[in-house]
Amino acid sequence: MPASIPDFENMLDALVATPSVSSVNPAFDMGNRAVVDLIANWVQDIGFRVEFIALDDTGNKANLIASLGEGADGLVLAGHADTVPCDPDRWTHDPFRLTVTDDRLIGLGTTDMKGFLALAIEAAASVSAARLAHPLHIVVTADEESTMRGARLLAESGALRARYAVIGEPTALVPIRMHKGVSMDALTIIGRAGHSSDPRLGVNAIDGMHVAIAELMAFRDELKSRYPNAAFEPPFPTMNLGHIHGGDNPNRICGQCELHYDLRSMPGMDAATLRAELTQRVRARLNGTGLAFEIRNLDSAIPAFESPPDGALVRALEAITGNAARAAAFGTEAPFFARLGMETIVCGPGDIGCAHQPDEHLAIARIAPARDMLNRLIRKFCLT
Repeated sequence: MPASIPDFENMLDALVATPSVSSVNPAFDMGNRAVVDLIANWVQDIGFRVEFIALDDTGNKANLIASLGEGADGLVLAGHADTVPCDPDRWTHDPFRLTVTDDRLIGLGTTDMKGFLALAIEAAASVSAARLAHPLHIVVTADEESTMRGARLLAESGALRARYAVIGEPTALVPIRMHKGVSMDALTIIGRAGHSSDPRLGVNAIDGMHVAIAELMAFRDELKSRYPNAAFEPPFPTMNLGHIHGGDNPNRICGQCELHYDLRSMPGMDAATLRAELTQRVRARLNGTGLAFEIRNLDSAIPAFESPPDGALVRALEAITGNAARAAAFGTEAPFFARLGMETIVCGPGDIGCAHQPDEHLAIARIAPARDMLNRLIRKFCLT
């Protein structure tokens, strides 16, 4: 490995020590550019060409595409540079300093997913450009933990061309070839406020929401029977009613009530189509009540994702890891890479069970198998 490139542990230490929180709450949100610049400097030192794709005019957030070799095929090793916010007082160690114990590396982002990025750079450092038959790309995105704006922009720009992509999210080295989609919506019922002493003086939005929620729950039950998929746990789409607020005082007829919910869809389900169907059903239930309503998307949906079970990348990762490809309930950037025409798999050394938790960590026992996985993928898809 070139002397200018730190070893894995020192790279991870530098990445953890460089805060890169993304959040929908502006009070916590920060840029990822410092992390991207660190990675860009390392990969340039081992011969990669680098390209930055800015997310906005501030220069604080960017995607990085680093490439070794030429061509429109080859392999992408991809991960996001951002982390979730954390509560330092709940950690037993400084979240922004890598702490090494007997069996784990502790720090914010170690498992989700700066550990994978450091391992990918380490693996890339052992590759000579002269030996490449197909290019190797390292891609780092922004804002995965909030809006997935970086991956969305990457898909829209078409700036990346490759045949295969491995997204190193924490899967305990189990290949994930399918995951559910996530759509978060708001249902607002609009009535007319009035004095509570006489219900005839207004139209109560909470009463209307009661009717609408009954329809949402009926719709949820129907989706279970319409879209079963035994590969998932639970093996059906889910809808969670997560937040509700209405009215302002006990002695006023409620003029407006709002419900936030999420829908986790199966591959083959389309969020816009489902929203349109639900809108029609709620409209029918509220017809003649004097209530108005709207259903709006709270954030751009993450599509469901599915990669063919007999794809070359699926077969290779199953053979390398010894684990059969599975499905996951959480969303990733995989559908946006798949949109670019790549066979895409989610597979990384971290553990989703400790992601977004105090004392987030990467198990030391997973590091050597992850190294082996990346080296064998590069040999198979780039050197031959």
